[in-house]
Amino acid sequence: MVQVHTSMREVAGKVAFITGGSSGIGLGIARAFINAGMKVAFSYRTRAHLDRAMGFFRGKEQRVHAINVDVTDRPGMARAAEETVRRFGKVHVLVNNAAVGMITGLVDATFDDWDWVTGVNIDGVFNGIRAFLPLIRAHGEGGHVVSTSSMGGLVVAKGTVYSTTKFAVVGMMEGLRAELYDTNIGVSVYCPGGVNSNIRHSDRNRPERLSASGFTPASEEPAFPDGLRERYPDPGGDGRCMDPLEAGEWVLHGIRNNLMYILSHPEFEPTVRDRAEALLASFTSGGRAVPQARLDDEREILRPKMYVIERERALRSGSCSD
Repeated sequence: MVQVHTSMREVAGKVAFITGGSSGIGLGIARAFINAGMKVAFSYRTRAHLDRAMGFFRGKEQRVHAINVDVTDRPGMARAAEETVRRFGKVHVLVNNAAVGMITGLVDATFDDWDWVTGVNIDGVFNGIRAFLPLIRAHGEGGHVVSTSSMGGLVVAKGTVYSTTKFAVVGMMEGLRAELYDTNIGVSVYCPGGVNSNIRHSDRNRPERLSASGFTPASEEPAFPDGLRERYPDPGGDGRCMDPLEAGEWVLHGIRNNLMYILSHPEFEPTVRDRAEALLASFTSGGRAVPQARLDDEREILRPKMYVIERERALRSGSCSD
């Protein structure tokens, strides 16, 4: 078994930058990081959210730094990276968490809807990588990149535009992990189910230039497959959403153990299994032999060792412990 790097096993004193860190999952991640002794810079857009967020860090303000920046602003993200280093000396962990939610399908989506959601949810992730990864690589101490996708990035649910962007985030993180697999920089993708957040009110920051929409916020439905809550009731409550701090602790656990996939909502396992089995069942050879050249390509190009290693690692341990 190939050893998987865990350079962020000890996180106390390390520096993280979190996009969308003033509320919801981002704030939960920031709180978990601060509780673990890290220093945290985070981006925000809404002043009221920032004021509330800072209330969680009383007495720890010297280890927290907020930056007002839009993840679609590439020069702004570059400045945020520079500001983080000026404030804390370096950066070890990047969390691409900022996202907008719009539960609408491709049938009703306008060009403005598409450009807005993809601009934040896909381009924003790349902008974070482009701005921060060179700084993480530069100091040589190791680091980690984690991006928040969604269960909607593993199985399509209501809200095809949103789900499409979250599938893209999974692909980006798998690809980046493959690129960095033999380095001391880990990569994870976090795919949560329901978490208490403000993502359903994303329209507050929608640019006027992208305002022509086929989506009516009042008609928004929760993005859960039909019957899921009935099949997996929550004995401790109404079954709807996880506390953001718990979500943040899942992300911290994933970083410490350099997990490829951080999956905090096991109630979705049957749905993910259905999709995986549908894919596998769709392979049919029709009795035809596969040419050797194609087999060679599959082994050398189309089958990254990363998947095999991660599969065996997960089967062996179930989950690495802190």
